Amino acid sequence: MTESTPSEARANAEGIALARAARRGDTLAMQDLLGLLTPYVARICTPIALCGGPDATQEALVVVFRSLRALREPEALYGWVRAIAVREAVRIARRDARDRPAELTEVPERGDPQLGADIRDVLARLAPEHRAVLVLRDIEGLDEQAAAALLDVPAGTVKSRLHRARASFRRAWSA
Repeated sequence: MTESTPSEARANAEGIALARAARRGDTLAMQDLLGLLTPYVARICTPIALCGGPDATQEALVVVFRSLRALREPEALYGWVRAIAVREAVRIARRDARDRPAELTEVPERGDPQLGADIRDVLARLAPEHRAVLVLRDIEGLDEQAAAALLDVPAGTVKSRLHRARASFRRAWSA
C-alpha cells in the first residue's frame, strides 16, 4: 500500500474522530462522516460496478450508516468501509447482470471512435470479481492476502483472478 500524504493522514484522523462521535449518537458527526467517506467509497465502487457505481456507493454508505455501531475499532474505519464498498459494488454489478463478460471479439478495433472511454469499456467486459481484484490490487495497492480477506476468498483465488483479469484486460486493450 502506498504511503499517505499529510492531507490524507488528516482526513483519516478526521474520519476516525467523526466515527467515534457518530458511534456515540452525534448525528452531525454521522452526516460529516458520510460526506467525508463518499468520495472514498465512490473511488472504489465506480470501477467495479461501472454504471451502477452511484447505486453501489449509496448502498455502501447505507450499510456504513446502519452498521457503524458494530465497528469495534474506529482506527480500522477505512479498511472496514473498503470491505463494505467492494462487497456492495460486486453485488450491484451482479444485480445489473454484468457478471457475464462480453466476448473479447466484440472489442472495437483500434482507432474506432467508440474507444473514447477506453478503460471503462475494457473494464465493462470483465466480470465484477475481476474488476474488484484489479481495483484492490492495482488501484488500492493491496497485497494478495489483504485483497483475499476483503473478497472472502483464498489468496490463491485472488492470484488466479488477477492473472485472468490482467490477461483479459490486455487482450481487450490491444485488440
